[in-house]
Amino acid sequence: MKELNYDAVVIGGGAAGLAAALELDGEGFSCAILEREDHLGGILMQCIHNGFGLHEFKEELTGPEFAQRFINRLEGSGVAVYLNATVTELRHEEGTPSAPGAKELFCVSPAGLLHIHARAVILAMGCRERNRGNVRIPGSRPAGVYTAGLAQRLVNIEGYIPGRELVIIGSGDIGLIMARRMSWVGCKVKAVVEIMPYPAGLTRNIVQCLEDFDIPLYLSSQTTNIYGNDRVEGVEVTPMENGVLVPEKGFRIDCDTVLLSVGLVPENELSKEAGVELNGSTNGPLVDASLMTSVEGVFACGNVLHVHDLVDWVAEEARRAGAHAAAWLKGNRPGTQFRLKAGANIRYVNPGKLNPQGNNKIYMRSMIVKNDAVLELRLDNRLLKSIKKGHVQPSEMIDISLGPKDLEGSGCGTESVLEFSIA
Repeated sequence: MKELNYDAVVIGGGAAGLAAALELDGEGFSCAILEREDHLGGILMQCIHNGFGLHEFKEELTGPEFAQRFINRLEGSGVAVYLNATVTELRHEEGTPSAPGAKELFCVSPAGLLHIHARAVILAMGCRERNRGNVRIPGSRPAGVYTAGLAQRLVNIEGYIPGRELVIIGSGDIGLIMARRMSWVGCKVKAVVEIMPYPAGLTRNIVQCLEDFDIPLYLSSQTTNIYGNDRVEGVEVTPMENGVLVPEKGFRIDCDTVLLSVGLVPENELSKEAGVELNGSTNGPLVDASLMTSVEGVFACGNVLHVHDLVDWVAEEARRAGAHAAAWLKGNRPGTQFRLKAGANIRYVNPGKLNPQGNNKIYMRSMIVKNDAVLELRLDNRLLKSIKKGHVQPSEMIDISLGPKDLEGSGCGTESVLEFSIA
């Protein structure tokens, strides 16, 4: 067993892990990235379409180009990188905020078992796709059913075309992008079927990936059967009215392949085993204003914390996690914080706490589609602020910044609660 020591360890070498590690290195701390794949960049390396980097780099990049910008910054840095390195266990000793317990990581790698001691850990493991078992689609189990991300890897990395006539279940962004990608390689995408009355993906992807290719989108529709024994032969689609299936209006679409784009789940098995408390609304860790989890000295950022729309927001959040971890390593401890709460028409608010003495970036998701909406902030049931929003929808994250000036004269204390709602 090889013994290693670092000030901080970042688990995951995607956009979040790279940005967090570079921030720590810039603050003068020794840092290692543990990445289970044989390359850095994470899922970005199979996302060969453009649309990345408009906020981060002020230009439009492909996924690999976006990742390479961060990978290039590693050259000349002090960040150690371990590839094909899978963390099997994260331990921490009990301590106090002033004297936190040590962190231990056990990692399987080509060099053997690594036993790593660190003062701080940043969780940046990303997320995984929900599959057929998660959504319980009836029918047999024929060949030809893939998650959209797997199909993307097969086409873009492996050079295989999984089928010729496709139906995509769910209108998540990966599924929409794959509708366009499969059309480009000569396949026929017959439909995208979405159970909700509104699309799950970004508006720009609805336009560029479906409307530009005349691909039908069936909203308020459920896939109620997958036909076929050895290979997919078709799917049954049943419309819904007022949330209730209408079987007499059901119809069949013949196809040989089904792609599932039914949501993403933060990759938090390791977090749970380490005793990190999770948020029931996001399935990611509960974090305070410094993005620190319930375990002292363990931080989280990116899609392992909550699923983001854009990788640009992932990188931005990860830099803040790295900066907060660096401040914590210097001995700075969080001061007075108070709780943030999701109110009417808000699914979640991240982080879960606010630092009234610092600058806070807060992310949230609407539960409704609405034009001319108003985001209301209520501190201890008193209206603190109203922000007009031209349009809100669940697929597009809302972000706001709050600082000391916004809370000036509010009389907030440790027991205060700031609630966000959409009217």
